[in-house]
Amino acid sequence: MSHIVTVQEAVTAFADWMEPTDAELKAIELEMPTILADVDLVDAEIAALETRPAELDARRTRRARRKALATRVVLANRAGCGEAA
Repeated sequence: MSHIVTVQEAVTAFADWMEPTDAELKAIELEMPTILADVDLVDAEIAALETRPAELDARRTRRARRKALATRVVLANRAGCGEAA
């Protein structure tokens, strides 16, 4: 079986312009607390699924959900003020 690759992918796979710009890196940096909070929330939900749910798991999930929502509020407020591009 031979794999078919489009010419566009082969040409642009290693293009210099494929690197993120400074503005994109800054946007990622601004969103990183939200991303990490979402990862913590998923970790808490996975931990609750792997074992019989206990009160500690429920508290961990609620805490992670509150943290994720709080970081989204901060990010949205920054975007509303024009800080995030």
